[in-house]
Amino acid sequence: MNTLLNHLYSIENLAGTDTSLTASIRLNADHAVYLGHFPGNPITPGVVQMDFVKEALQQQLGRKLRMKSMKTCKFLQIVNPTETPVLNLEINFNDGEFLEVSAAGVYGETVYFKMQSSYV
Repeated sequence: MNTLLNHLYSIENLAGTDTSLTASIRLNADHAVYLGHFPGNPITPGVVQMDFVKEALQQQLGRKLRMKSMKTCKFLQIVNPTETPVLNLEINFNDGEFLEVSAAGVYGETVYFKMQSSYV
């Protein structure tokens, strides 16, 4: 069970097709993870941002996923939950032998992260 989902963040407005989905991630700025990462300057850890994508895909597809490989992952801007309480996901995927995914986290005109990965 994912202990981050519904405590550190929640997924809202999940909508998709057979090859894409969008979702809004609402961050909980009061979560304990931000006390240590970092005091006075909360930053959402990169691994948590990658978890946003996996969790949204799992909800959309109705099955558990495990990352097989990461082709690229770029964290372009810091996600501070007090300044950016909502992050929008834009995900494209191809469900074949492996689930091939290209995803981005954006808010307004700012791209916070991009990633390409495979899941099983």
